[in-house]
Amino acid sequence: MNATRTHTVVDSPIGPLTLVRTDESLSGLYLAEHRHRPGPHAFGDVAATGFEEIIEQLDEYFAGRRTEFTVLLELHGTPFQRRVWQALQSVPYGTVCTYTELAAAVGHPTAVRAVAAANGRNPVSIVVPCHRVIGRDGTLTGYAGGLDRKRYLLDREAQVTRARQ
Repeated sequence: MNATRTHTVVDSPIGPLTLVRTDESLSGLYLAEHRHRPGPHAFGDVAATGFEEIIEQLDEYFAGRRTEFTVLLELHGTPFQRRVWQALQSVPYGTVCTYTELAAAVGHPTAVRAVAAANGRNPVSIVVPCHRVIGRDGTLTGYAGGLDRKRYLLDREAQVTRARQ
């Protein structure tokens, strides 16, 4: 059975987001100028419907009313990449971890570079919060959507977290 893949583009505070669905699951969320962004052929046809739930959740996230996403995900990658992406989902909203900590969390404490590469290949940015990973010295390093967008997301989450305390 062949999967049906469709996409749409929505506006956000960090620029246009390309949302990709495979059947009923979110399988891609790409920012403008996204490094490792597949070509348009990988997105399927444009669809006017079917993205309502993720669009609503993204709107709530950017408005500071949502701290985690509940949409169904279909993530395509190697088993190692999927373990990294699963571990990313446990990094709490408004916090950060280092690549070293993430490597330890997936059971490969010496595989920091491989973890960083898997993090950079995350196909559903924001929903799987790869922006919450920083360098060992606390600096912002690498983000497929650009460091300005990473800074915006981290600052927004910190602002919302402070307002809730």
